[in-house]
Amino acid sequence: MTHAPGKYADFEGLRERAVALRRAGLSRRQIRDRLHVDNNDILNRLLEGEPPPAWTKRPNAKDGLRARARELRLQGWTYDQIQVELGCSKSSISLWVRDLPKPERRDPSEQAKLASRKRWEHELAVRDEERQKTKVAAAAEIGQLSDRELFLLGVGLYWAEGAKDKPYDRRENVTFVNSDPSMIKVYQAWLDLLGVERTRLRYTVMIHESADVAAAERYWADLAGADRSAFYKTTLKKHNPKTVRKNVSDSYRGCLAIRVLRGADLYRRIEGWWSGMVLEAERRTA
Repeated sequence: MTHAPGKYADFEGLRERAVALRRAGLSRRQIRDRLHVDNNDILNRLLEGEPPPAWTKRPNAKDGLRARARELRLQGWTYDQIQVELGCSKSSISLWVRDLPKPERRDPSEQAKLASRKRWEHELAVRDEERQKTKVAAAAEIGQLSDRELFLLGVGLYWAEGAKDKPYDRRENVTFVNSDPSMIKVYQAWLDLLGVERTRLRYTVMIHESADVAAAERYWADLAGADRSAFYKTTLKKHNPKTVRKNVSDSYRGCLAIRVLRGADLYRRIEGWWSGMVLEAERRTA
Protein backbone atom coordinates (compact mmCIF):
# COMPACT_ATOMS: atom_id res chain seq x y z
CA MET A 1 0.00 0.00 0.00
CA THR A 2 1.35 3.44 -0.91
CA HIS A 3 0.74 6.65 0.99
CA ALA A 4 0.94 10.32 0.14
CA PRO A 5 4.70 11.06 0.09
CA GLY A 6 4.37 14.46 1.72
CA LYS A 7 2.62 13.33 4.88
CA TYR A 8 5.19 10.71 5.91
CA ALA A 9 8.24 12.00 3.99
CA ASP A 10 10.25 12.60 7.18
CA PHE A 11 9.57 9.10 8.52
CA GLU A 12 12.59 8.98 10.83
CA GLY A 13 11.71 12.32 12.36
CA LEU A 14 8.12 11.19 12.82
CA ARG A 15 9.33 7.95 14.42
CA GLU A 16 11.51 9.85 16.88
CA ARG A 17 8.51 11.90 17.97
CA ALA A 18 6.31 8.77 18.21
CA VAL A 19 8.89 6.90 20.31
CA ALA A 20 9.33 9.91 22.60
CA LEU A 21 5.58 10.11 23.14
CA ARG A 22 5.40 6.35 23.76
CA ARG A 23 8.15 6.52 26.35
CA ALA A 24 6.35 9.45 27.95
CA GLY A 25 3.47 7.06 28.63
CA LEU A 26 1.00 7.87 25.86
CA SER A 27 -1.28 5.23 24.38
CA ARG A 28 -1.46 4.34 20.67
CA ARG A 29 -4.66 6.33 20.32
CA GLN A 30 -3.09 9.39 21.97
CA ILE A 31 0.00 9.19 19.74
CA ARG A 32 -2.13 8.74 16.64
CA ASP A 33 -4.19 11.81 17.47
CA ARG A 34 -1.14 13.87 18.46
CA LEU A 35 0.79 13.10 15.24
CA HIS A 36 -2.27 12.84 12.99
CA VAL A 37 -1.32 9.33 11.85
CA ASP A 38 -4.53 7.78 10.55
CA ASN A 39 -3.01 4.57 9.18
CA ASN A 40 -2.44 1.61 11.51
CA ASP A 41 0.34 0.13 9.40
CA ILE A 42 2.33 3.35 9.60
CA LEU A 43 1.63 3.65 13.33
CA ASN A 44 2.88 0.08 13.86
CA ARG A 45 6.11 0.89 12.02
CA LEU A 46 6.58 4.09 14.00
CA LEU A 47 6.21 2.26 17.32
CA GLU A 48 7.98 -0.95 16.33
CA GLY A 49 10.00 -2.34 19.25
CA GLU A 50 8.51 0.03 21.82
CA PRO A 51 6.56 -1.74 24.61
CA PRO A 52 3.26 -0.22 25.74
CA PRO A 53 3.22 1.65 29.07
CA ALA A 54 2.09 -0.39 32.08
CA TRP A 55 -1.12 1.57 32.58
CA THR A 56 -2.46 0.48 29.17
CA LYS A 57 -2.25 -3.20 30.08
CA ARG A 58 -5.67 -4.28 31.29
CA PRO A 59 -5.75 -6.98 33.97
CA ASN A 60 -7.00 -10.28 32.61
CA ALA A 61 -9.37 -12.25 34.85
CA LYS A 62 -7.90 -15.45 33.40
CA ASP A 63 -4.27 -14.62 34.16
CA GLY A 64 -4.40 -16.66 37.36
CA LEU A 65 -5.98 -19.62 35.56
CA ARG A 66 -3.39 -19.41 32.80
CA ALA A 67 -0.51 -19.45 35.28
CA ARG A 68 -2.03 -22.39 37.16
CA ALA A 69 -2.66 -24.28 33.90
CA ARG A 70 0.97 -23.87 32.88
CA GLU A 71 2.12 -25.00 36.30
CA LEU A 72 -0.01 -28.15 36.12
CA ARG A 73 1.10 -28.86 32.55
CA LEU A 74 4.73 -28.72 33.63
CA GLN A 75 3.84 -31.26 36.32
CA GLY A 76 2.69 -33.64 33.59
CA TRP A 77 -1.08 -33.11 33.77
CA THR A 78 -3.24 -33.82 30.72
CA TYR A 79 -5.75 -31.40 29.21
CA ASP A 80 -8.60 -33.44 30.75
CA GLN A 81 -7.10 -33.26 34.23
CA ILE A 82 -6.43 -29.53 33.96
CA GLN A 83 -9.98 -28.94 32.71
CA VAL A 84 -11.48 -30.78 35.70
CA GLU A 85 -9.17 -28.97 38.12
CA LEU A 86 -9.69 -25.43 36.79
CA GLY A 87 -13.13 -25.65 35.18
CA CYS A 88 -12.05 -23.95 31.95
CA SER A 89 -12.28 -25.03 28.31
CA LYS A 90 -9.75 -27.25 26.57
CA SER A 91 -9.33 -24.66 23.83
CA SER A 92 -8.16 -22.09 26.41
CA ILE A 93 -5.83 -24.62 28.00
CA SER A 94 -4.36 -25.51 24.61
CA LEU A 95 -3.72 -21.83 23.88
CA TRP A 96 -2.06 -21.25 27.23
CA VAL A 97 0.28 -24.26 27.27
CA ARG A 98 0.96 -24.97 23.60
CA ASP A 99 4.60 -23.85 23.92
CA LEU A 100 5.28 -26.29 26.77
CA PRO A 101 6.59 -29.84 26.24
CA LYS A 102 4.00 -32.59 26.14
CA PRO A 103 3.93 -34.83 29.22
CA GLU A 104 4.95 -38.45 28.90
CA ARG A 105 2.07 -40.72 28.01
CA ARG A 106 0.76 -42.63 30.98
CA ASP A 107 -0.82 -46.01 31.07
CA PRO A 108 -4.50 -45.51 30.05
CA SER A 109 -5.76 -47.19 33.22
CA GLU A 110 -3.61 -44.93 35.41
CA GLN A 111 -4.75 -41.86 33.52
CA ALA A 112 -8.38 -42.90 33.91
CA LYS A 113 -7.89 -43.37 37.63
CA LEU A 114 -6.36 -39.92 37.99
CA ALA A 115 -9.17 -38.30 36.01
CA SER A 116 -11.75 -40.17 38.06
CA ARG A 117 -10.11 -39.06 41.29
CA LYS A 118 -10.11 -35.42 40.23
CA ARG A 119 -13.78 -35.65 39.21
CA TRP A 120 -14.60 -37.17 42.60
CA GLU A 121 -12.65 -34.47 44.45
CA HIS A 122 -14.57 -31.85 42.49
CA GLU A 123 -17.86 -33.59 43.35
CA LEU A 124 -16.92 -33.66 47.04
CA ALA A 125 -16.15 -29.94 46.95
CA VAL A 126 -19.54 -29.23 45.37
CA ARG A 127 -21.31 -31.38 47.96
CA ASP A 128 -19.46 -29.67 50.80
CA GLU A 129 -20.49 -26.27 49.47
CA GLU A 130 -24.12 -27.40 49.34
CA ARG A 131 -23.89 -28.72 52.90
CA GLN A 132 -22.54 -25.40 54.13
CA LYS A 133 -25.31 -23.49 52.36
CA THR A 134 -27.93 -25.72 54.00
CA LYS A 135 -26.38 -25.25 57.44
CA VAL A 136 -26.18 -21.47 57.09
CA ALA A 137 -29.79 -21.27 55.92
CA ALA A 138 -30.94 -23.52 58.78
CA ALA A 139 -29.05 -21.44 61.36
CA ALA A 140 -30.79 -18.30 60.09
CA GLU A 141 -34.18 -19.97 60.63
CA ILE A 142 -33.61 -20.13 64.40
CA GLY A 143 -33.41 -16.41 65.03
CA GLN A 144 -33.52 -15.16 68.62
CA LEU A 145 -34.41 -17.70 71.32
CA SER A 146 -37.03 -16.71 73.86
CA ASP A 147 -36.45 -17.53 77.54
CA ARG A 148 -39.05 -20.30 77.35
CA GLU A 149 -37.43 -21.81 74.25
CA LEU A 150 -34.03 -21.83 75.96
CA PHE A 151 -35.62 -23.28 79.10
CA LEU A 152 -37.17 -26.22 77.21
CA LEU A 153 -34.00 -26.72 75.20
CA GLY A 154 -31.94 -26.93 78.36
CA VAL A 155 -34.26 -29.47 79.98
CA GLY A 156 -34.00 -31.77 76.96
CA LEU A 157 -30.27 -31.21 76.73
CA TYR A 158 -29.71 -32.12 80.35
CA TRP A 159 -31.92 -35.21 80.22
CA ALA A 160 -29.98 -36.45 77.18
CA GLU A 161 -26.47 -35.74 78.47
CA GLY A 162 -26.66 -35.14 82.23
CA ALA A 163 -26.39 -37.50 85.20
CA LYS A 164 -29.70 -39.05 86.29
CA ASP A 165 -30.99 -40.61 89.49
CA LYS A 166 -31.63 -44.39 89.51
CA PRO A 167 -33.84 -46.37 91.90
CA TYR A 168 -30.88 -48.60 92.68
CA ASP A 169 -28.45 -45.69 92.94
CA ARG A 170 -29.83 -42.50 94.49
CA ARG A 171 -27.87 -39.62 92.92
CA GLU A 172 -29.89 -36.46 92.99
CA ASN A 173 -27.14 -34.20 91.70
CA VAL A 174 -26.83 -32.00 88.64
CA THR A 175 -23.78 -33.01 86.60
CA PHE A 176 -23.42 -32.43 82.88
CA VAL A 177 -20.60 -33.95 80.80
CA ASN A 178 -19.78 -33.21 77.16
CA SER A 179 -16.89 -32.83 74.73
CA ASP A 180 -18.72 -30.41 72.42
CA PRO A 181 -17.85 -26.76 73.28
CA SER A 182 -21.15 -25.53 71.80
CA MET A 183 -23.10 -27.88 74.09
CA ILE A 184 -21.20 -26.54 77.09
CA LYS A 185 -22.04 -22.95 76.09
CA VAL A 186 -25.75 -23.70 75.68
CA TYR A 187 -25.83 -25.57 79.00
CA GLN A 188 -24.20 -22.68 80.86
CA ALA A 189 -26.63 -20.21 79.26
CA TRP A 190 -29.46 -22.44 80.53
CA LEU A 191 -28.04 -22.46 84.06
CA ASP A 192 -27.79 -18.67 83.94
CA LEU A 193 -31.45 -18.52 82.89
CA LEU A 194 -32.37 -20.68 85.89
CA GLY A 195 -30.52 -18.29 88.19
CA VAL A 196 -27.77 -20.74 89.16
CA GLU A 197 -24.85 -18.66 90.39
CA ARG A 198 -21.52 -19.39 88.74
CA THR A 199 -19.98 -19.68 92.22
CA ARG A 200 -21.99 -22.93 92.63
CA LEU A 201 -20.32 -24.54 89.61
CA ARG A 202 -17.39 -26.92 89.81
CA TYR A 203 -15.56 -28.28 86.79
CA THR A 204 -13.59 -31.44 85.99
CA VAL A 205 -11.62 -32.08 82.84
CA MET A 206 -11.63 -35.72 81.73
CA ILE A 207 -9.04 -36.62 79.12
CA HIS A 208 -6.74 -39.36 77.88
CA GLU A 209 -3.40 -39.32 79.69
CA SER A 210 -1.40 -39.21 76.45
CA ALA A 211 -3.07 -35.98 75.29
CA ASP A 212 -1.90 -32.41 76.00
CA VAL A 213 -3.54 -32.20 79.43
CA ALA A 214 -2.33 -28.70 80.33
CA ALA A 215 -3.60 -27.25 77.04
CA ALA A 216 -6.99 -28.92 77.54
CA GLU A 217 -7.30 -27.50 81.06
CA ARG A 218 -6.55 -23.98 79.79
CA TYR A 219 -9.00 -24.39 76.91
CA TRP A 220 -11.95 -25.45 79.09
CA ALA A 221 -11.24 -22.80 81.72
CA ASP A 222 -11.28 -20.09 79.03
CA LEU A 223 -14.42 -21.49 77.41
CA ALA A 224 -16.33 -21.74 80.68
CA GLY A 225 -15.08 -18.34 81.86
CA ALA A 226 -14.14 -19.96 85.16
CA ASP A 227 -11.22 -19.49 87.52
CA ARG A 228 -8.88 -22.47 87.77
CA SER A 229 -9.70 -22.65 91.49
CA ALA A 230 -13.19 -23.89 90.49
CA PHE A 231 -11.67 -26.96 88.81
CA TYR A 232 -11.29 -30.30 90.52
CA LYS A 233 -8.28 -32.50 89.76
CA THR A 234 -8.28 -33.61 86.12
CA THR A 235 -9.41 -37.19 85.53
CA LEU A 236 -6.95 -39.07 83.31
CA LYS A 237 -7.93 -42.07 81.23
CA LYS A 238 -5.21 -44.71 81.22
CA HIS A 239 -3.70 -45.66 77.89
CA ASN A 240 -4.32 -49.18 76.61
CA PRO A 241 -1.42 -50.14 74.33
CA LYS A 242 -3.67 -52.66 72.52
CA THR A 243 -5.99 -49.95 71.24
CA VAL A 244 -5.39 -47.35 68.55
CA ARG A 245 -6.67 -43.90 69.49
CA LYS A 246 -8.41 -41.94 66.75
CA ASN A 247 -8.87 -38.71 68.72
CA VAL A 248 -5.26 -37.62 68.48
CA SER A 249 -5.59 -34.29 66.63
CA ASP A 250 -4.90 -30.88 68.14
CA SER A 251 -8.66 -30.36 68.47
CA TYR A 252 -8.97 -33.21 71.00
CA ARG A 253 -9.47 -31.72 74.44
CA GLY A 254 -11.34 -34.49 76.24
CA CYS A 255 -14.61 -33.74 78.05
CA LEU A 256 -15.72 -31.18 80.59
CA ALA A 257 -17.94 -32.12 83.51
CA ILE A 258 -19.94 -29.32 85.19
CA ARG A 259 -21.41 -30.02 88.62
CA VAL A 260 -23.85 -27.74 90.44
CA LEU A 261 -23.17 -27.62 94.18
CA ARG A 262 -26.22 -28.17 96.41
CA GLY A 263 -28.12 -29.29 93.32
CA ALA A 264 -30.56 -31.87 94.74
CA ASP A 265 -33.60 -29.56 94.54
CA LEU A 266 -32.65 -28.46 91.02
CA TYR A 267 -32.29 -32.07 89.93
CA ARG A 268 -35.79 -32.90 91.18
CA ARG A 269 -37.23 -29.96 89.24
CA ILE A 270 -35.36 -31.03 86.08
CA GLU A 271 -36.80 -34.52 86.36
CA GLY A 272 -40.25 -33.02 86.89
CA TRP A 273 -39.89 -30.67 83.92
CA TRP A 274 -38.87 -33.57 81.71
CA SER A 275 -41.83 -35.65 82.87
CA GLY A 276 -44.15 -32.78 82.01
CA MET A 277 -42.64 -32.50 78.54
CA VAL A 278 -43.10 -36.24 77.97
CA LEU A 279 -46.75 -36.09 79.07
CA GLU A 280 -47.43 -33.19 76.71
CA ALA A 281 -45.75 -35.02 73.81
CA GLU A 282 -47.86 -38.11 74.51
CA ARG A 283 -51.02 -36.00 74.58
CA ARG A 284 -50.20 -34.51 71.19
CA THR A 285 -49.64 -37.92 69.64
CA ALA A 286 -52.64 -39.64 71.25
